Amino acid sequence: MKKILALVLATLMIATVFTACGDTAAPDAAGDAPASETGDAPAEDEAPADSEQPAAEGDTIKIGVLAPLTGEVSVYGIATSNGIKMGVDEINEKGGILGKQIELITMDEKGDPTEAVNAYNSLVDQGIVALIGDVTSKPCLAVAEVALEDNMPMLTATGTAEDITKVGPNVFRTCFMDPFQGKIMATFAADNLKAKKVAVMFDNGSDYSKGLADSFKAQAEEKGMEVTAFEGYATADIDFTTLLNKIIATSPDAIFVPDYYGDVSLVLDQARTAGYTGAMLGGDGWDGVLTTLPEDKLSAANNGYFSNHYSAADTVAADFLSKYQELFGLEGNAFAALGYDSAYIMAQAIEAAGSTDSQAIIDALAAVEFDGVTGHITFDENGDPIKSVAVTKFVDGKAELDSKITA
Repeated sequence: MKKILALVLATLMIATVFTACGDTAAPDAAGDAPASETGDAPAEDEAPADSEQPAAEGDTIKIGVLAPLTGEVSVYGIATSNGIKMGVDEINEKGGILGKQIELITMDEKGDPTEAVNAYNSLVDQGIVALIGDVTSKPCLAVAEVALEDNMPMLTATGTAEDITKVGPNVFRTCFMDPFQGKIMATFAADNLKAKKVAVMFDNGSDYSKGLADSFKAQAEEKGMEVTAFEGYATADIDFTTLLNKIIATSPDAIFVPDYYGDVSLVLDQARTAGYTGAMLGGDGWDGVLTTLPEDKLSAANNGYFSNHYSAADTVAADFLSKYQELFGLEGNAFAALGYDSAYIMAQAIEAAGSTDSQAIIDALAAVEFDGVTGHITFDENGDPIKSVAVTKFVDGKAELDSKITA
């Protein structure tokens, strides 16, 4: 249980993007980041600081970042770390925190749990006072277990696996959890779409995909809907035609596909080609699907809905996306937005703590109230965010806000 402080924290931010945040799935069918999403990875700090000198005594306050900047999930790590860097740069331009500039030390963990732990230990040796990371769930869990031993304030922007924040009271997350998304989308199918029968297809090699699938199924049954099919596929699959035909034969009103946008674009195209016109549903991993669908197949996304951390239709999000595009030459997404908000949340907590003492920062994180790109955020007793969900729909090649569901 985290200690809740009675703090009201004033938030000043310049308005400033969406999948989930899972663990193993490749960003597209080939396992490579789409060319439009790669960009240059943030430079890794290779000059270790004197580990014997406390960060509080230095000229800067060091915050560590762990992210996969290379490898098959680098598209997510680059977006998240870019968002964090964007936020920190803005904070530093406003004077930093505690009268000092933030020194961001970013390390590439390649999407691997062992690499992540090694990188974390290196960050500790370099004198960080807090950690923003990791990005995907398996490395995040591995690091959380080590960070607990150090009582290191840890905030993951995008790690959605339920067990991450259960590791210890020093661990928080900015994104909502996998089970929460599945529950929200099943409720949306029943209450908003009036679906009576639903089907689920998921990547059985991804904790993210499986977690959403399980929670969707449980909530669908709770809402009285018939789950006509619950089918898994391999992570490397790119042809879903046979599976889709099997599912379509059960006549579902909606099909839930909790995967990342690269694979989702394939599923959408193949589902529509197979003649399915019903609703297609997903989680935050869908953010970016319009960038991977060919121009002449954008209509495949019509009648598609997914849960997201923000809506591009909001002024705050639109401003963020515009600035992100200007700075990095890339389309922003939820990973970038969550990284951006996480930078502000961590900086706010350190400022409120009044020092770089680990426990003071952890206590301040527990009491955070923050209005960001991804909504109004506070943390519950487990370090999970209490925030609203934006259900986005696709209409004629554009993503629009359908509805907001408040936790």
